[in-house]
Amino acid sequence: MPGITGVIGAKRTGEIKAALSAMVQSLLHEPSYQSGSLLQENPALAAGWAFHRGSFADGLPAWNSRRDVCLIFSGEHFGPINGRAVSSVADLVSFYDELGAKFFRSLNGIFSGVLLDLRENKVVLFNDRYGLGRIYYHDCPDGFYFSSEAKSLLKVLPQLRKLDLRSLGEWFSCGCALQNRTLFDGISLLPGGSLWTFRPGQAVDKASYFRPEEWETPTPLSAEEYYQKLREVFTRIVPAYFAGPQKVGLSLTGGLDSRMIIAAAPPTPGSVPTYTFGGMYRECADVRISRQVARVCGLEHRVLPVDQKFFAEFPDLAARSVYYSDGCMDVTGAVEIFANRQAREIAPVRLTGNYGGEILRSYVAFRPNDLGGEMFDEQFLSHFRRAAETYAGERMGSQTSFIAFKQVPWHHYSRLALEKTQLTVRSPFLDNDLVPLAWQAPPDPAVNKQIALRLIAQQHPALGAVPTDRGAFARLKFLPHKVQTFCEEFMPRAEYVYDYGMPQWLARVDRVLDPLHLDRLFLGTQKFTHFRTWYRHDLAPYVNEMILDSRTLSRPFLNPRRVETMVKEHVTGHGNHTVEIHKLLSVELLHRQLIES
Repeated sequence: MPGITGVIGAKRTGEIKAALSAMVQSLLHEPSYQSGSLLQENPALAAGWAFHRGSFADGLPAWNSRRDVCLIFSGEHFGPINGRAVSSVADLVSFYDELGAKFFRSLNGIFSGVLLDLRENKVVLFNDRYGLGRIYYHDCPDGFYFSSEAKSLLKVLPQLRKLDLRSLGEWFSCGCALQNRTLFDGISLLPGGSLWTFRPGQAVDKASYFRPEEWETPTPLSAEEYYQKLREVFTRIVPAYFAGPQKVGLSLTGGLDSRMIIAAAPPTPGSVPTYTFGGMYRECADVRISRQVARVCGLEHRVLPVDQKFFAEFPDLAARSVYYSDGCMDVTGAVEIFANRQAREIAPVRLTGNYGGEILRSYVAFRPNDLGGEMFDEQFLSHFRRAAETYAGERMGSQTSFIAFKQVPWHHYSRLALEKTQLTVRSPFLDNDLVPLAWQAPPDPAVNKQIALRLIAQQHPALGAVPTDRGAFARLKFLPHKVQTFCEEFMPRAEYVYDYGMPQWLARVDRVLDPLHLDRLFLGTQKFTHFRTWYRHDLAPYVNEMILDSRTLSRPFLNPRRVETMVKEHVTGHGNHTVEIHKLLSVELLHRQLIES
């Protein structure tokens, strides 16, 4: 994906130049990417970058007028600085000249960067407040190696091609490494809000320009006060996310958050294309409702289907999902690549409601997954079980803090990393002015949902009348509350039970009833991916080929007999092991592409 990479403090210019070329090459996943590099002897910096043509980062490296300050920046900035507009990385360099170190606190967005200041003979490495603009690093006598993607380090430092077993146990259990660790032994992550300064002959100054505590102790607001503040802030910040020279496409769902964006800054009819990802069986709720939302707002709408072509492309896309994300995303990310490639054809920038439910309504999106432990070797099992204990410790304290500064960078990063390989992704729900409000919100999620609905209805009454995918709209008085709640929740839960959440006994019953095609009653009503049935049918040959291969079964952390049994049970319909198959396919691709290759 677009990003930065390099080495700080290395003296062997010839060797570092060759290493830098290989590191940059590791970032180039699509033919459309642009790239470049910079070599500086004093202070010693070898830096490279990759970016989408025409994006905010186009035009690197950015020097000031005196050519004594250079900024290499990946990501975007939103909103003015000191009351003045920002349209390019060159503008950011000017603000650094003006503000000095205070400049970094003015940045607003998801980003990472390296700044070369020849006046003070220093190099500064930094990232956004959450750490979503990831910087992987390895510090050794040869220099300080850094990159937006771990594979750049693995490419030139083969001694790092070893998995960290504790992190791997957390990945199996929680879907991600916890506590800012990585999957690779010897590779670390720069904490969010970092401002690390390197000067020749001195220890690294590992400072921060932002700490979460700054947002964690606000003055509580009443529901009405909170609503008024939310409405003022949200309507003020959203227009910046539609701005810029590149065409913006709005990704719609049937939920609240994408329509909050429209309500806050209604696009003029026909000015912004909209689209929704759809499935291959029927029109899901997202598609039906999004089409209605677009029609009410006078916006063009398209459905981007995950259709039958996906099955033929799955082996390649699954491998790319694991490789592009450095193993953070499992093979289900194949859908993200498939769908976002189509979105890129509509517009190079995708504006989404991602993180809205998490930040504004305290939605916890990941928890330890009890796979039973039977698929693991006895020695590795302790790492898997330890993950639940670590997670429980991290959940202590403020739920809002957990979501913003742990869930977002640890769990949500993986999907964002894949999306960014295809296009530029924006969401106003991580804006510096909005997120601090989350600590001032009413504690009841139901109240916060009503506040979101009120904002939509008051900003755009016609849009407020469109029901959401979970029926969050004005209730019908002639139906009892419990009846309406049951109707709203039944189909999503039924689809989940028929797909990912199918109990083992029901899987065996479903196998017997296969000729009745009961899947047609449930699948596709809410979701557009259905891996349980796909692994049984269309993708079964690939599952068998990959997981039952001798290389896979020989991995030291697995119990090969149990793995073989689970795969055969699932493919023949005698059990449901969807999540286990996700994990097994992904970790094997991780080994083959990033450890052994």
